[in-house]
Amino acid sequence: MSEETVVSEAANTQSVVEVEAKDLPLHCPMPGQSLWNSHPRVFLPIEQKGEALCPYCGTLYKLKGGPVAHHH
Repeated sequence: MSEETVVSEAANTQSVVEVEAKDLPLHCPMPGQSLWNSHPRVFLPIEQKGEALCPYCGTLYKLKGGPVAHHH
């Protein structure tokens, strides 16, 4: 006798996503993500700290280059 264990993952499991300035303003889920419609779109403030955590799915977004400085 053998039992099968089925492991299912949430629609968006916690992960780390690196984004660029061109992706701002940042929102989760992003259009290119699998199951992009798995939770309501939420805009995330990433500019000051250089990273933001989605309150719905736990995805951590990191801004390439760190926090945004005043660019001219």
